[in-house]
Amino acid sequence: MVLGLSLAFTVTVVDPLVLSLNLPQISRALKVPPQDIGVLGGAATLVMAAAVLAVGSLGDAFGLKRLLMLGLVGDAVVNLLAALSPNYGFLLGMRLLTGLMLAALVGVPLALLKVSVPAERRPQAIGIFMAVEMLLSGVMPAVGGWVAEAVGWRWLFLVAPLMSLTALGLTARYVREPDAEQRRRLDLVGVCLVGFALLTLVHGMAEVQNGISRPQAWLPLALSAAALVLFVLHERRTTQPALNLTLFRSASFTVAVLANLTMNFLIAGFSFTLGQFGSVILALPPRTIGLLYLPGTLAITGAVILTGHLIGRYTPRPALITGLMVLATSTLLIAATASPTMALWLLVLATWLCTLGAMVTATAVSETVLAHAPPGETGAVASAQQAFGMTGYALGPTIYLLLFNFFFHRRWIADAKARGTSLSQAAKAVDTTRSAMAHSPGAAGYDPNLLRQVSGLTLDLDFTNGLRVTMLTVGLLPLVMALAAFLFLPRRRGPRRRWHGSRRTASHP
Repeated sequence: MVLGLSLAFTVTVVDPLVLSLNLPQISRALKVPPQDIGVLGGAATLVMAAAVLAVGSLGDAFGLKRLLMLGLVGDAVVNLLAALSPNYGFLLGMRLLTGLMLAALVGVPLALLKVSVPAERRPQAIGIFMAVEMLLSGVMPAVGGWVAEAVGWRWLFLVAPLMSLTALGLTARYVREPDAEQRRRLDLVGVCLVGFALLTLVHGMAEVQNGISRPQAWLPLALSAAALVLFVLHERRTTQPALNLTLFRSASFTVAVLANLTMNFLIAGFSFTLGQFGSVILALPPRTIGLLYLPGTLAITGAVILTGHLIGRYTPRPALITGLMVLATSTLLIAATASPTMALWLLVLATWLCTLGAMVTATAVSETVLAHAPPGETGAVASAQQAFGMTGYALGPTIYLLLFNFFFHRRWIADAKARGTSLSQAAKAVDTTRSAMAHSPGAAGYDPNLLRQVSGLTLDLDFTNGLRVTMLTVGLLPLVMALAAFLFLPRRRGPRRRWHGSRRTASHP
């Protein structure tokens, strides 16, 4: 049962990752415009983030198992159609539909796990759930690179259907449909408001790099803020909200979902770093970048299973703090060691630490969040966790790029002034570099030698130094969240909670 649910959830990780690592080959084959490569790579993730709250409510209303199986079938069909894509427009449409299918796969499996496994065994089950995800997430990027190289990029779109159909068989055989205590209606207004807020936020943050005073930047950000305010006001008034705001009265729940946002923000930004730094400075092909995830996979898998057992014996607090500290270590390692001649083993170590920290954090977050789910709202609460996670994942590359552009700008200007080089001459190559990064985040989209075409400058070093300051800046986030977990998460396991509507009563198992 746990294997089937974990396999379904892992599709949501493997599908976008395999696509992003092989985007250069796909974009060349379908003649994707350079300014649209980033849109193609992130389309499914943005739709998934915007739709995941709706999925939770739909699952509670119409059946969690039924919705998961529908998502698995839909994902297989859409990916098979994507493999036949005649042009970029068709593939983009399929990626948007894929995002809808993946929303069911990301929002439902943990909810089914919560209602299917006794509370005292849930932490161990979550550990196994995350371990399966870890194992496949470490192996499948390398498999995807081999498939694309050996038989062509179209065969990449068979990877997700094979996983989805396997998960479908296991789910149909071993997972039972939980009894619904109360059928919930879909909060369509709330879902539309939060989806609009997220999409405009990501768009606005992407435009900020060209100047926040431009209407293309401040207008989407203002609309996002307005939509978010309206969402909060609406959720406080409606009887069956998409997101139960009373959950945030619990400090542990609030810290957990913010930690999930931080974790996903960091791992998405780290993937951006691997794509840009690995391809631009170290000249690594996508297949090699995919292989960076493979070393240490079995060790992390074992560590995640152990984490689940320790959470069951103690509390999620030490695991959450440890996971966030490991994430910080990974980020700060890049900040301390990145250079144009960086040893590959250091990049492998940073990738391993990032993955380990993310999986340990995710295990602790899942147990903390699911413990707050009242009967009949398990899907909505689990989807709230994933909504925060997908928001962080969608914002990660955008904000990393924004920070990098700021620090890189300061570095190359200082470099040009120190060497007496014309700023207009230096700006030609730098503008080309920045444009390529903005249009193809996380993909090898331009010639690494571009950074050395300005006479008298060391733009490869300026690039690296800008990246190091960026990683140092974002490395503070997991440290802040670790401190919050230390202060606000319970130090010892308390009595189990039973929820009755808006009231909670404690009961000992």
